[in-house]
Amino acid sequence: MMKFAVPVFPGSNCDHDMVNALRDVLKVSADLIPATATSLAGYDAVVLPGGFSYGDYLRSGAIARFAPIMAAVIEFANAGKPVIGIRNGFQVLTEAGLLPGALQSNRSAKFICQDSPLKIVNGDTAFTRAYGATTEITLPIAHGEGNYYCDEDTLAQLRANHQIVFEYVDNPNGSTANIAGITNQAGNVLGMMPHPERAVEMILGSTDGLGLFQSIIASQEEVAHA
Repeated sequence: MMKFAVPVFPGSNCDHDMVNALRDVLKVSADLIPATATSLAGYDAVVLPGGFSYGDYLRSGAIARFAPIMAAVIEFANAGKPVIGIRNGFQVLTEAGLLPGALQSNRSAKFICQDSPLKIVNGDTAFTRAYGATTEITLPIAHGEGNYYCDEDTLAQLRANHQIVFEYVDNPNGSTANIAGITNQAGNVLGMMPHPERAVEMILGSTDGLGLFQSIIASQEEVAHA
């Protein structure tokens, strides 16, 4: 059975949502890992959850980037293993240098909480393959600093390397080029502002988030049997 690690920082608030999605819905193993841990040995994938790590003091993710667990996350990612950062997790990944760009305050300067339609820009990644021919999904967003920014050179590289995975249809926060989610150049690290773990059961209103987790599970099973 595939094993997921879900690092928990002081201020994380989507960690149990993530574990519920993984354990109860997708039927895989998932453990909460304290920010003070220093190893991710034995795990197949890492998911950095949403929330307000360390109260979002300084900048969102700026303090979490220095938590002991992040050295292990960086080592894990550099080894080519899958890492996903959602909302605050995305912010932490940019602060840690695992993904380019930065997350700024929403253009409206207000917290946004709503369902948001997304365009799947690259359906041939380890995080999107299970969506098949689906090109548009809807996922919840809930953030105050989800405005993705990068300079023109970085944007050109993201496009050239097909690293843009999700784009907003209506761009609720002012993100550069409507970007909602990107990968690193190697394709094993994904950062996204929308919450797929909040869209895995119809009782929540949607199952559009399932494809992301199904994709990574199927991709890792291929690796294991290669």
